[in-house]
Amino acid sequence: MKEQIQPANGKLGILLPGLGAVATTVIAGVVAVNKGLAEPIGALTQMGNIRLGKRTENRYPLIKDFVPLAPLQDVVFGGWDVYSDNVYEAAMNAKVLEASLLNAIKPELEAIKPMKAVFDKSYVKNLDGTHIKQAATKWDLANEVINDIENFKTANGCDRVVIVWCGSTEKYIEQSAVHETIESFEAGLKNNDPAISPSMIYAYAAIKIGVPYANGAPNLTCDIPALIELSKETGTPIGGKDFKTGQTLMKTILAPGLHARALGVRGWFSTNILGNRDGLVLDDPDNFKTKEVSKLSVLEDILQPDINPKLYGDLYHKVRINYYPPHGDNKESWDNIDIFGWLGYSMQIKINFLCRDSILAAPIVLDLAIFMDLAKRANMSGIQEWLSFYFKSPQTAPGLRPEHDIFKQLIKLQNTLRHMMGEDLITHLGLDYYQDLVEAL
Repeated sequence: MKEQIQPANGKLGILLPGLGAVATTVIAGVVAVNKGLAEPIGALTQMGNIRLGKRTENRYPLIKDFVPLAPLQDVVFGGWDVYSDNVYEAAMNAKVLEASLLNAIKPELEAIKPMKAVFDKSYVKNLDGTHIKQAATKWDLANEVINDIENFKTANGCDRVVIVWCGSTEKYIEQSAVHETIESFEAGLKNNDPAISPSMIYAYAAIKIGVPYANGAPNLTCDIPALIELSKETGTPIGGKDFKTGQTLMKTILAPGLHARALGVRGWFSTNILGNRDGLVLDDPDNFKTKEVSKLSVLEDILQPDINPKLYGDLYHKVRINYYPPHGDNKESWDNIDIFGWLGYSMQIKINFLCRDSILAAPIVLDLAIFMDLAKRANMSGIQEWLSFYFKSPQTAPGLRPEHDIFKQLIKLQNTLRHMMGEDLITHLGLDYYQDLVEAL
């Protein structure tokens, strides 16, 4: 497979629908890193190591030195937003990064201005978009997005483009007939079907012209039969959904440990306060339901109460998100976990995570963009399940249970990279070391 990977020559355009707190944080971060002002902490593509061969070989290169990834110096950013603020203005408004850092890279950020966004207020009731596209049909909107992508690529001299959704959580919808086939979906675009959301329009436009698309929100977007089918036809990598950041990151770290030790869980109560644009959007019950479904699926898939009923059959899992403007982007989460151990004796775990939502999400956006570009150059199309590591609700083939255990997800990601580069997969068995020792004696 190594031989078929096309080199990462030329510029890589990273287009982000939604130039809010997360998107401006990743853009400003990459600019700062390229100017030597900061380090890309949290990005596996930049700072992660990977073991190759046996432990006795002591080979642990950086991933970016092992796999032909696009270098940060070759990355060009752009995007769409419902507000006209340039990236510097949007970043200042988001108040994630210090003004001193933003002022040090102000010219680079001011040069990035959003394209008009596809917006439908019925999907995000708590936002009032003012910088939006106007067209007769959703088909026309999709073609405008296609034109945006192609014009951006030409204007910036990009050889390749990827798209990572950084926009708001849309209201909860379920798959319906319009989502079943490419034909029904395209007819729905032309007929302004209300079940086609703005995020689906971006995804369709990208996939139609072979641009990799990763969904960073819990929206029903590229995880519908029509767009999965289209991704295979056009040879386009897709993946999602919902960036795995604060509270859910903690769950996918802790729950596998409890499961591994066969400790029971009776209840897991989770609540959050968040004051940024995401918090405002989630203050609407229809939008919160989309997020709630994403967050609730994690524990059930890790603990598997159907095959462990004595340990997890009575699990009560509750999730709350509350909009609290004073905290801004600094999300705070509390978890109360009621567990039980030997002979059924009860114990409790309490977690208070004062996280920075966009600081955790920014390296995810970067890694997804870089890895999706790698997948495209390696002729990998359709669902990229090996990138489940980055998502709350990993997209899988129909009927296949997602893997939420972050440690298993990391093994899958690393083994995929090893496979791509012709290296042996690592099973962590290790028995051969000891057999060799016995034979040596």
